[in-house]
Amino acid sequence: MLRYFLILILPIIVYANLVYLSNHNKELALLESFDISSSFLYDPIMNDMLVKNSAMDRNRYFFKAMNEAYLFIPEIKSILTHSEVPQGFLYLAMAESNFSIKAYSKKRAAGLWQFMPGTAKRYGLKIDEYVDERRDPIKSTYAAATYLKQLHGRFGKWYLAAIAYNCGGGRLNRAINKAGSDDLAVLLDEDKKYIPKESRNYIRKIIALALIGNNEQLLLSCEYEYLLNRSNANSLQAVSLPSGESLQRVAQLIAFPLDDLQKLNRHLKYDFTPPYSDKYDIYIPYGKLSDFKQKYFKSSNTNTYKIHIVTNGDNLSYIGKKYGIPYKVIMDFNKLKNSKLKLKQKLIIPVGAYKMKEKVDAKAYHLVKKGDSLESISKAYKVSIYNIKLINQLSSSLIKIGARLKIYE
Repeated sequence: MLRYFLILILPIIVYANLVYLSNHNKELALLESFDISSSFLYDPIMNDMLVKNSAMDRNRYFFKAMNEAYLFIPEIKSILTHSEVPQGFLYLAMAESNFSIKAYSKKRAAGLWQFMPGTAKRYGLKIDEYVDERRDPIKSTYAAATYLKQLHGRFGKWYLAAIAYNCGGGRLNRAINKAGSDDLAVLLDEDKKYIPKESRNYIRKIIALALIGNNEQLLLSCEYEYLLNRSNANSLQAVSLPSGESLQRVAQLIAFPLDDLQKLNRHLKYDFTPPYSDKYDIYIPYGKLSDFKQKYFKSSNTNTYKIHIVTNGDNLSYIGKKYGIPYKVIMDFNKLKNSKLKLKQKLIIPVGAYKMKEKVDAKAYHLVKKGDSLESISKAYKVSIYNIKLINQLSSSLIKIGARLKIYE
């Protein structure tokens, strides 16, 4: 009987040991990639973080963040590898922003990697009226990788680069000089407090998150097993658009929800590419690349957009004349109910496709009346429903009585 029992139980024991060894080897490899001694696995504060984050409620929170960021996590890993930065630094982004592109701190840090404005501009990220590239998942990751490599070059160890990312190179340098050592165990001394508490816990948090994210046994035992197969999948694809191109038009052409497209392109402050660049990259899911290549075309009706900030003495008539656009078009485009403006109010001005005329061509617009539909308007003007929807940026066929629809450019 005992013999048969051992025959049954032995494969389970062997498998459990193999899984344990596999995970343990991954843990050691992770620490080695950060230049951290294997003894750090026994750090009590880090292990407390590990236990708390592995608890069922926190476990769900952790994997929910991973799931919501699934489109750009593979790209982050690829960029880090290409930049010769350990892939474990993916979890620095998680510690910084919980993988939220729109994350913003009280200190004015923004994006996945929580760049401050000055640091962002120093590493080539554009911040202006139209874009904030700290929220660009690809460009900001390249910037972060460059920054981390420079910190590694300065301090010589990856865990020091991570700490410096948090507290600054100058602060870390003073701490090392004071401690007389750059050893992690020395710098994390809870009595001496060579570096701020936030920074002492910061490196621990990154390692704890990385250990959870690399624990295949944990993934296999929960509902998020599918994340194991996602890490190597193609996800995002950058495509170039002309200035003033609308995300709404792109979303319609590739049959992709506008809300989801906007989530991938939080670096655009408005629903269009900046007017000062002939070409500007946005991101679409890799699976939509074929649709984009087949269906996207540069429309002759595409406007160039500018932002006008209202100052003393401005009125819609003056602004319209300044940009060569009928003031009613500005009202329609900004959904203004009346002509009253406020100081510092921002108006989106569609310039480029409009030429100032002494009188607006009435044939170019249609005032929606009771009983009108896109089909009836299309037949009356001999213009396709598709073109009317594109020109007016309509996401559905619903139109309101009193609305002014543009028929021709």
